[in-house]
Amino acid sequence: MPKPNAKSQLGAIPTGSGVRFRLFSINAEKVELCLFDAPGDATPARRVQLRRAATRDVWQTTVPGVGPGQLYGYRVTGPHEPQNGHRFNASKLLVDPWARAITGEPRPDPALYGFVAVGWPSELWRRHSSDLTFSGHDSAAAAPKCVVVDPELDWRGDRPPGTSWGDTVIYECHVKGMTQRHPEIEERLRGTYLGLAQPPVIEHLQSLGVTAVELLPVHQIARESHLMIRGQPNYWGYSTLGYFAPHAGYATGGLGEQVAEFKQMVRELHRAGIEVILDVVYNHTAEGSRMGPTLSLRGIDNRSYYRLPRRQPGRYVDVTGCGNSLDLAHDPVREMVLASLRYWVDEMHVDGFRFDLASALARDGWNGDFDSNSVFFREIAADPVLSRVKLVAEPWDVGHGGYQLGRFPPEWSEWNDRYRDGLRRFWRGDGDGGELALRVAGSPDLFAGSPRRSVNFVTSHDGFTLRDLVSHERRHNEANREANRDGNDHNLSRNWGHEGPILDPEIIADRDRARRNFVATLLLSRGVPMLLGGDELGRTQGGNNNAYCQDNEASWVDWSLVDEDFLDFVRRLVALRREHPALRAEDTSGESRVWPAEGSERRAVAMLIPAPEDGDELVLLANGSEAEVAFELPEASVGWVELLDTARGMISDGEPVEGDAVPVAAFSLRLLRSLRANGR
Repeated sequence: MPKPNAKSQLGAIPTGSGVRFRLFSINAEKVELCLFDAPGDATPARRVQLRRAATRDVWQTTVPGVGPGQLYGYRVTGPHEPQNGHRFNASKLLVDPWARAITGEPRPDPALYGFVAVGWPSELWRRHSSDLTFSGHDSAAAAPKCVVVDPELDWRGDRPPGTSWGDTVIYECHVKGMTQRHPEIEERLRGTYLGLAQPPVIEHLQSLGVTAVELLPVHQIARESHLMIRGQPNYWGYSTLGYFAPHAGYATGGLGEQVAEFKQMVRELHRAGIEVILDVVYNHTAEGSRMGPTLSLRGIDNRSYYRLPRRQPGRYVDVTGCGNSLDLAHDPVREMVLASLRYWVDEMHVDGFRFDLASALARDGWNGDFDSNSVFFREIAADPVLSRVKLVAEPWDVGHGGYQLGRFPPEWSEWNDRYRDGLRRFWRGDGDGGELALRVAGSPDLFAGSPRRSVNFVTSHDGFTLRDLVSHERRHNEANREANRDGNDHNLSRNWGHEGPILDPEIIADRDRARRNFVATLLLSRGVPMLLGGDELGRTQGGNNNAYCQDNEASWVDWSLVDEDFLDFVRRLVALRREHPALRAEDTSGESRVWPAEGSERRAVAMLIPAPEDGDELVLLANGSEAEVAFELPEASVGWVELLDTARGMISDGEPVEGDAVPVAAFSLRLLRSLRANGR
């Protein structure tokens, strides 16, 4: 591995005889290192002044006699001129943005609760909240603290699985939610990195046939102030405090154990042949808007780290909807992000990243427009570490021109929401067969010749679960305490005759068939399929389509309510995908022929999936209409056998198909395989 350059050696680095501390800040006037004996201490046991390095933008010192386990934070002095973008406040204990571990959660100043309780006008609250929220006026006891970490771990010969894109099946899940209710996992390990690495979970993933877990954010998290005031968590974790630190809440301890336990999780998943992809949030931080807390970057050098409007530097450019945007056009900030990515590959052995709101990372120019040739993209492509891992973009943000599906560099894959929406429309009965055929073929209109660039999904953490998608037509987010105004109205869902749970066997049968249609189409499509963790078990969130603050039974996987029939169906579908190279092509190998059923008015479509060398031709017949339709079949050298019929819930090794026209029941899908002269 290449050695990191001098600037990337920031943070707290053990030297053997002590620890070297280095912090980047251009505009600071003084930096004080505070060393603590315990996480709840209000007063540091020792204070050390850092000196400016010759480069004038790095502050540093070496402290002898300390080592792994040492707690620390910074106080940074500089101009407090919010109108000019300077928000230094030496009364705040600040988190090192390069800390390898962080312990404790920021707590709001009790005075803030008083303002809320007495009903202060919102304008007064906004005016004062940034000074009073979190770690206010010398209250270091309420601030999170950084932990010096011993980087050593016996990896026991760990090697990345190196799964090709064509063979990849992604399983998106939450570290805590996956195991918090698992009855076969020791209670103290539930909801942790080690819990995810336990045999019952790994065996489940292996039996399902997934090749990669995509973990919701595991960087150290800090809750937003509005959630703290309401007493709610940020369960999803899209609120990053430390880009080098695994979240302590998913470990059995928070004084460095989180680093070793994360590594052990990766090692065990790799041993089972399962890659680890991290959902990462480099577009904004937990400090939020100008009314948010000062926790780290804002107090270290606000003007250097964040994008500020030229004419109003007291505010923030916000293309994320979360109050701020990191300034990756500034070299030191981009280097921090790249160094963080390299750290998670080199030191933590992860296999790839899914970038939240990735368009925000490529807004380089003076006008902040998205640039598909941005410096960030070019530097990743040239990096010997990062260019070899899986890179997945959420190809949008909320800024002007933020929707950029299909416009990321060719080495990237992208979450394909047009795939999601096309399938949802078709299988609820108002879609277009031509649109479905495009998405099943790997979205060649978006990713010409390269289906592996399309990460296909029907459900994700953001929205309904699969069971809820076929049970609810309206969101039910009352538990979020936002008057059911949060979440998306554009769900493209269908409840099949009744909103929510019901015992009617006909409606249940319709819903079960709809679930089979969705997962079958997903796993029979070219591109990279992504399953939402728990969908294979029948998980429900009770119709909540924005469960970001529900760290409870609504979000955790309930392993006692496993839908065994559907679980077996998903397993067999993944195996079917693995058996047929035509479904896993990483590039286009021949055009897919598409034709409609007679009189279907584009609500039914057939696709001939061409065979690669030594493979089998497949025909997929999809009927998204209310009535049975019939499809004419193309000629085969011998004939056709059936592999799948979602109306019957059937997956077979090959039942012969009689006749030249094949009936397909309403709202169902059939898959056929050609027979060759040799009988295959």
